[in-house]
Amino acid sequence: MSTMTDSAAPLREVPGDGGLPLLGHSFKLLLDLDTFVHERYEKYGEVSWGAAFGMRFISLFGPDANQFVFQNRGDLFASSAWEHFLAKFFHRGLMLLDFDEHRIHRRIMQGAFTRDALLGYLGVLTPGITAGLAAWQPRSGFLIFDHLKSLTLDLASEVFIGHTPGAEAERINKAFLATVQAATGIIRFPLPGTRWHAGVVGRALLEDFFRRELPEKRQSSGDDLFSRLCRARTEDGEAFSDEDIVNHMIFVLMAAHDTSTITLSNMVYWLAREPAWQDRLREESRALGTHTPDFEQLAKLETMGWVMKEALRLCPPVPGLPRQAVRDCEYKGFRIPAGSFVSISPWFTHTSAHYWKEPQRFDPERFSEARAEDRAHPFKWVPFGGGAHKCIGLHFGEMEVKAILHQMLLRFRWSVPEGYVMKQDFTSLPIPKDRLPVTLERI
Repeated sequence: MSTMTDSAAPLREVPGDGGLPLLGHSFKLLLDLDTFVHERYEKYGEVSWGAAFGMRFISLFGPDANQFVFQNRGDLFASSAWEHFLAKFFHRGLMLLDFDEHRIHRRIMQGAFTRDALLGYLGVLTPGITAGLAAWQPRSGFLIFDHLKSLTLDLASEVFIGHTPGAEAERINKAFLATVQAATGIIRFPLPGTRWHAGVVGRALLEDFFRRELPEKRQSSGDDLFSRLCRARTEDGEAFSDEDIVNHMIFVLMAAHDTSTITLSNMVYWLAREPAWQDRLREESRALGTHTPDFEQLAKLETMGWVMKEALRLCPPVPGLPRQAVRDCEYKGFRIPAGSFVSISPWFTHTSAHYWKEPQRFDPERFSEARAEDRAHPFKWVPFGGGAHKCIGLHFGEMEVKAILHQMLLRFRWSVPEGYVMKQDFTSLPIPKDRLPVTLERI
């Protein structure tokens, strides 16, 4: 039995409760995740069990728990636990694979995220950002989330597919939204009118699109991700099958544009609430002397990097991550039986006063070299996960977010009314309930 415990005392049973009959804690997680995770910690401590979405799960809270699960020494936990939520919609995406198979697929895919590949992607992103922002019409009540989502999907299409899907773009966007929302559907079979049904339909549309594109991409020498995955080989000559490529494209395109949109929306929100920080970042961007910085220039936007990290702390795009124990193990004296679903909560760790000074306060300087609050524990700040399944596209995401925000700062100023607080909708990934209306002005 593998362990992380401080004593040789007999193992304890995990405390907890199942919530409402049949529904468990599903509605609480969907409607008020922020409060729920903190209430569970205060009631039961670092380890507890609960029920939601038709499953029983064990919650492990805090940086030590993140480290225990992410490092996964001895291959105790399977990331295929995501299949309960995502398999119908993101079948065999990289995040759902485990152990040797995951290592092989990740090694093949890594070639699409090298520094040279990132430089090529930036060359596509930059004119796309310029054109996208030029089309924005500044006004009061500008729904910044919707505009950012449209922009990041267009950019992801250009970078990853090699072109925007044209007339299909809106249908594909809706299909991605449907597949993401289906993961947290209460009714988990394709009853017409339900999220699950919409997700099944959306997945079929996406598969059809990528399969139609695949023969041409197999012959392409392009630098888009789709073409790169078709050409990708390990040093032993291993390559992706057509089915692998379709699955990975659907997953990566969803992950890339959703997480970037959420990160940007939260940065924009806090910069609207804290105009002094917005001005500070604008001056930093102006100091670069260009609207279209290269890779090295983007890396110089240090203060913007702090703001990005703070936005990701306050709202990690994936607030909870499931795993499944593949054999009996223990954590801090509690028994975790084989087969148990285990959940860790970046949202809890990032927003708990046990680990951060004034955790609800927007304070980007906590990530400065002088303070470095995040370094007190290697798994205290985990918006990209950790271990073998750490986000493969994190450097692409940082580059894209910085490139977009840089141009926004040089083109626009934005604000929200005094006292405005953005509420999060947790029914899929956390997004602004009201789509974040701002007053957008051209500079």
